[in-house]
Amino acid sequence: MSATYLLIDLAFLAPVVVLAVVATAVSRGPRWRAVGLAALVLIALTAVFDNVIVGLGIVAYDPARILGLRVGVAPVEDFAYAVAAVLLLPLLWRLLPDSRQADARTRARLDARYDAEGRDRYGAPRPPRRDPW
Repeated sequence: MSATYLLIDLAFLAPVVVLAVVATAVSRGPRWRAVGLAALVLIALTAVFDNVIVGLGIVAYDPARILGLRVGVAPVEDFAYAVAAVLLLPLLWRLLPDSRQADARTRARLDARYDAEGRDRYGAPRPPRRDPW
C-alpha cells in the first residue's frame, strides 16, 4: 500500500486529537474560541501561501496521492499541518507545568536550606538572588 497525503496527515492529526481530548477531560483544555480564531487566521494565511507556491509550481502533488479536493490550487491535505500546529501549541501550553510555579517551588526549597540569618547549616551565607529578567 502506498502512502497518501491523507495517511501522512492522519499520523500528525491523530495524536493531536487524542491530546485535545485528554486535555479537555482533565479540564486543562485551551480557550477554544481563541484557538478557533487563531485557526481561521492561520488557515487563511496557509491558503494564500500554499496557493502561491503550488500555483507557481514550486511545490507539486502527485494527483494519485491526494483526495482531489482543493482550496484554489492547494490540496486540502496541505492544511492539516496548520490545523495540527494551531491545536498543538495551546494544548501543550495548558498541559505542561507553568515554569513560574516550578520556579516558586524551587525558591521555596532553596529558602528552606537557610536559617533566619540567611546562613546554611555550615554557616555559609546565602548567595544573592539574581533576577533572570
